[in-house]
Amino acid sequence: MKFAVFGGTGLIGSQVVKRLNGDGHEAVPHSMSTGVDVITGQGVEEAVADAEVVVNLTNSPTFDDASPPFFRTSMDNILGAARKAGAGHAVILSIVGVDKVPELDYYRAKLLQEDILKDGSIPYSIVRATQFMEFMDAVLSWTTEGDAVRLPSTPIQPIAAREVADTVADVAAGTPLNGTVEVGGPDVFPLDELGRITLEARPDGRTVVTDDTAGMFAAVPGDALVTKAGALIAPTHYRDWLS
Repeated sequence: MKFAVFGGTGLIGSQVVKRLNGDGHEAVPHSMSTGVDVITGQGVEEAVADAEVVVNLTNSPTFDDASPPFFRTSMDNILGAARKAGAGHAVILSIVGVDKVPELDYYRAKLLQEDILKDGSIPYSIVRATQFMEFMDAVLSWTTEGDAVRLPSTPIQPIAAREVADTVADVAAGTPLNGTVEVGGPDVFPLDELGRITLEARPDGRTVVTDDTAGMFAAVPGDALVTKAGALIAPTHYRDWLS
C-alpha cells in the first residue's frame, strides 16, 4: 500500500514511516522540510497523488488560541486533496480525554480536528494516545521556578512514542475504523509523582512541589487523561524507559 504521511519527519511520523516501510509498504514522509506546507496548501496535492492512505501527524506550533485555525486549515487542505486523489483511508493522531478538557485551547483544537475528519467523506480512523514519555522533560520545564518544579497530582498514563507510532502504523495499514481507538502505557501515576520519579533517575538539583493549580494539566478533571475499558495497553513501563 502507498501512504502519504504528513508530519512524517517528526517524533511520531518518522517512526510511522519507518515501520510501514519495514512492513513492505511505500510510506512517504511530507513536511515543511520536504517542501509541503499544509497551511498554504503548497505541495499537498502532489503529496497525496496515488496514495491509498493519508496519515496526518502534523501539529500546531503553539498550544494557544492559534491552534484551532491551524487544525481547521490543515485538515481542509489535506482532506480536500485526499478526496481529489481518491484516497480510501484518512488517519489522525489525537489525545485520550481530548473531549473532556474544554478549558484548554489545544484540546479544543484537537477535538475540532477529529470532528472535521468525522464529518468528511473519506473513511477514517482516529488514534487517541496518552501523554508521551518523551515529553516529560518539557512538562517539568513549564512549571519550574528556581529549583522547584510545581506539578499537580493529575493522573497521567505515560506511553513511549515508539509504541504510539506502532499503533498508528497498524491502524493505518488496516481497515478504516470509522471510529476511535485508544492506546496508553501500562501504568498510571499522579503527575507530581511522575516528576519525582524522573528527577530521581535524572537528578539536576530540582525538586517537585505538589501544586494542583500549576500548569496546563491543572485544568484536567479527574482521570480524564487515562484510558478507558477496551483501550490498547502498550508494554513499556516508565521506569524501564527512563533506564
